[in-house]
Amino acid sequence: MSRIFDHEKLEVYQTSLAFIAWLDPVLQRLPKSLSVTDQLDRASTSIPLNIAEGNGKFTSPDRCRFFDIARGSALESAAALDVLVAKGLCSREDVLPGKDRLWSIVSMLVGLIKSNSDYRVHEGSPE
Repeated sequence: MSRIFDHEKLEVYQTSLAFIAWLDPVLQRLPKSLSVTDQLDRASTSIPLNIAEGNGKFTSPDRCRFFDIARGSALESAAALDVLVAKGLCSREDVLPGKDRLWSIVSMLVGLIKSNSDYRVHEGSPE
């Protein structure tokens, strides 16, 4: 019998793993000496790790804290892809599939945060 953890059932978790799978060949082509290479690897890895840890928490504020960290890592990954384009190491077309995945990840994380939080101001809502 195969067992599955709750976080593995989340679409956002699966999408974050798909982003890492997409990103790995990109990272392999880049010089290891670039700080953005290491930063992008760490930020992208942080996304599913924080989703899993957050989903295992018992209180809504704890879950939201880890989902917030995952969201920040996704935004950081998007910015790192922009840096690669700005440095001429990748074209805009090269990074577009990754940025599309990151857009989906951020959107799903915002939904998870909203569904786990009554007291927070949400993006797009008036204060």
